[in-house]
Amino acid sequence: MRRTSVFGATRPQPATGPEQVSDDNRQLADLGYEPVLARRMGGFGNFAVSFSVISVLGGCMALYGPGLIAGGPAVMLWGWAVVGFFVLFVGMALAEVTSAYPTSGAMFYMADQLGGRRWGFYTGWLNLLGLIGGIAVIDYGAALFTGAVLDLQWGIAVTPEETMVIFVAILLFHAALNLAGVRLVSVLNSISVWWHLAGVAVILGVLWIAPDSHQPASFVLGEFSNGTGWANPLYVTGIGLAIAQGTLVGYDASAHMSEETSRAAVSAPRGIVRSIWVSWAVGFVLLASMASAIQDYATTAASPVPPAQIFVDAVGTDGATLLLAVVIVVLLCGGNAEVAAGSRMVFAFSRDGALPGSGLWRRLSRSQTPHLAVWLVVAAACLITLPSLYSPTAFTAVSAINIIGMTPAYAIPIFLRLRHGSRFRKGPWHLGRWSRPVGWIAVIWVGFVTVLFCLPQRDPVTVETFNYAPVALVAVLLLAELRWPFARRAYNPPTPTPAAQDRAHVEEFI
Repeated sequence: MRRTSVFGATRPQPATGPEQVSDDNRQLADLGYEPVLARRMGGFGNFAVSFSVISVLGGCMALYGPGLIAGGPAVMLWGWAVVGFFVLFVGMALAEVTSAYPTSGAMFYMADQLGGRRWGFYTGWLNLLGLIGGIAVIDYGAALFTGAVLDLQWGIAVTPEETMVIFVAILLFHAALNLAGVRLVSVLNSISVWWHLAGVAVILGVLWIAPDSHQPASFVLGEFSNGTGWANPLYVTGIGLAIAQGTLVGYDASAHMSEETSRAAVSAPRGIVRSIWVSWAVGFVLLASMASAIQDYATTAASPVPPAQIFVDAVGTDGATLLLAVVIVVLLCGGNAEVAAGSRMVFAFSRDGALPGSGLWRRLSRSQTPHLAVWLVVAAACLITLPSLYSPTAFTAVSAINIIGMTPAYAIPIFLRLRHGSRFRKGPWHLGRWSRPVGWIAVIWVGFVTVLFCLPQRDPVTVETFNYAPVALVAVLLLAELRWPFARRAYNPPTPTPAAQDRAHVEEFI
């Protein structure tokens, strides 16, 4: 690696081509793993995979209906601002640990190295639950929007059973794309970034120009609506944070793609942080524009897909169909990226012997893709979405599964890194003296939202309105507990060599 002097200090300069790949692979070998995945993704591709998984356009649209009921525009806008601020703290703290341990296992490997094997084992199961929930919520959202297009254009009223069929077809489509190899995934993610930005620009233009009238700023920033059945406005505001927290999640995809990324110790943490702040900025403008374009609040909130009603009111049926097509493509890109991240997590977890049938899930195809892991995460995403056949609020519960599985998995390695104090060996991307305050804010925030999204979302609580996300959380923790006595011998993540510790400690700030 070449070096140059910057303000009198010596700092590393990125190598390129085979030299950089070789250096990345040596670092991975020093962490204890044999490089077997194809390292064909650059820094932009790594950012793109997290940006695609966050899918700010798709997430805001898919969760807009629950947001109208749980607080309305006021909670969505101010909630987005507050949640995005704290999520950025979580992302920065996670990025710092990622820089020290750039592996496909991501959080479970970090937790293992910083806290021990059992910390890593349980973190891995939580992360896996969150990733599967993410695949489910993105692809089911794409199915709902596809149903809205069928209704608008051909008058086909799509039933829950037909929505499930569309959902399964989308899952199979994403499995096929991922089986083609990481190069195609990387290209699609790069396209996704520009499609996201262009799509947001087009939708913003339409929402500001086309409607006959716009809501005033007092409505956009102050309209509070409560259709949850709960009387306490603070409680409603809390559960109304779902649209922001449910969208601004999944940025760990950059960490999971580390073993397929060049200069991973810097590119992966940068991908995490950049994907968050770009999504945060874009999402706020988008949500404000959506609220401004609402013509009739009651009609919009009662619509099966409220964004479709906003588009129809603005540009008619044909124009709304085109805008919905933009959103569907965004969701398809996000789901494809999440399948890639989830399958890499399964591959890495199985490589260390943690999952039942680990020998199967760590196998690679000729394209150096964990093909059986792809099928596993797709099948699991389908399974946890089956309650949508009988529960109208199941989609919100699946989103909560994503949150309560993923965010604790982010916080555990951050907490363990804080517990290590000065013994933690920083990677080239780090926070310097801000590391501890940023980390503690991140841990406290994650604890808050984890409890928040285990709470009932609707009153009265019935079979149809039950929030089964806590059940999924307890089930996966129970499964991990039952699995541990059998897995403790097989589960054996490697110990980094002394060279990894020396290599990690390079002074380069964000």
